[in-house]
Amino acid sequence: MKTLRPVIGLVLVAGALWVIVGEQMSGVSADAVVNAPVVTVRSSTAGKLSMPKRPLGADVAKGERLATVDDSLPDRTRLDDLRMEVANAQATVDRIKSDLDAKRAQRKSYGERTKIYREHRIAEIETKLKFARARLDRLQPKAQGSETSATKVAQTAPPATTDTAPLMQAREDVALLEISLDAAKSGVFLGDGYNDAPSSEQRGADLDGAIASLEANLTEAQTRLKTLEDRRAQEQTRVTTMSSSHVTSPANGIYWETLQADGVTVQRGDPIMELVDCDVPLVTASVSEGVYNSLKVGDSATFKLASRDRIYDATVARLAGSGAAEVYQHLAIAPNKEHLERYDVTLLVPELKSDPDLDCPVGRTGRVFFERRPLDFLR
Repeated sequence: MKTLRPVIGLVLVAGALWVIVGEQMSGVSADAVVNAPVVTVRSSTAGKLSMPKRPLGADVAKGERLATVDDSLPDRTRLDDLRMEVANAQATVDRIKSDLDAKRAQRKSYGERTKIYREHRIAEIETKLKFARARLDRLQPKAQGSETSATKVAQTAPPATTDTAPLMQAREDVALLEISLDAAKSGVFLGDGYNDAPSSEQRGADLDGAIASLEANLTEAQTRLKTLEDRRAQEQTRVTTMSSSHVTSPANGIYWETLQADGVTVQRGDPIMELVDCDVPLVTASVSEGVYNSLKVGDSATFKLASRDRIYDATVARLAGSGAAEVYQHLAIAPNKEHLERYDVTLLVPELKSDPDLDCPVGRTGRVFFERRPLDFLR
């Protein structure tokens, strides 16, 4: 036992020295603070600003209305021009529709007249043919019986003489009338000079061409009207937006700073307020030169808030070096003088956002550790 006591003592001393040296030699930040980007909310139009009172640090939800900008005199010149163009285009469509209805009514009238003409013309030819056949029956020799077809009679008829001339004329009349009747039933009318159709049918054909042309013009006019109406609707939306514009929050965060007073007149693009984007939790820290040179983007680390026991996993996102004041221009928490004299490191800590015990802890301080330490299991 006497020989074991010195050995045990040496082991304990060595272990204690290992813990002390390991804790002190591990990479650790000199200071660290929870940070976040600052978002500048700007006016999308010119007008009078109406902004309800809101305390600094108040929670703001994404899409929440923050202010209203009203312009009592928006530029409506383009909208008035488009309204006039739409009215002219609508008048053109109405005129073409009126002409088209008139042409279609005329076409229907001529179609009915053509139908009546065809029916009566066929009846006329049939009547003439009936009497022509009766004359032929009286003139034909008894030997040929009651056959009155001009085609068959012509096949057996003797050569024409002075005595048979009336008979031949009767046969010719019957044959011609039969041909005219067949043609009329097919829609072709013979014996009208150079025309094979009545004037009503010819006029109807001309109207068909005019109707087709008007239908094409109507389609073109309606397309133009639709295009102008869409452009007018877009311009109306623009004018409405310019007349009264709602300023909404672009992110979940906290109300950070007021840049304009309620009731002032702002121009398009003027900054109104600043918000802290709590959806992007960052930790900014400063380290010694030796620790800084051992790091690279993507390295793992851990972050511990002051006065809290929980350890958060972190990832190195940016190595800005010494004197990195410019990278803080769009962050909520600016670095102090001592921070800028060391080397700047930015880390992503997603678990800060998901921690139910924290509500956008921007400004909270802590420390970042870049290596595992002997007593991590106790933490």
